[in-house]
Amino acid sequence: MKKIIYKNPNEIENFDIKRFVKSLSKYAKVSEKEAKEVLAEYDQYEDMHVSCLVEAGMKLIGKKAGDKAMKEYFNDHAEWFEEGKFERLRRITGYLVGTLDRWNDAKKAEEAARVKHSVNSAVDDAERLAALETQAMEHNIAYAR
Repeated sequence: MKKIIYKNPNEIENFDIKRFVKSLSKYAKVSEKEAKEVLAEYDQYEDMHVSCLVEAGMKLIGKKAGDKAMKEYFNDHAEWFEEGKFERLRRITGYLVGTLDRWNDAKKAEEAARVKHSVNSAVDDAERLAALETQAMEHNIAYAR
């Protein structure tokens, strides 16, 4: 049986999937099957830290109820993490980041020059092309037609 480790390695108890699902019910309706699927990535480990459960809970709640509920869940369980604050991660130019603060100038320029796709189909292709050329000139990057 899998065991959950809390802050102190001596604080250990058996994992109960029903208890985990019940703890998520305040934030989103999650089935036991869905919880097992998310926790499958931890099957190779005999023990897991409670922060793994919080991360799994965030995945489930985010998928079922959205960011607001996920932030609330995280903030209620932040004591199990070092910093205890929610940070949204995004994939930008192949990296998972919350902010660009620690990027060097070249990587920041690459991010600024990337094509940001829009959902707005009202903008015609000529306007979009002109915007891309302007953006490329601002960052001194060659843009091929």
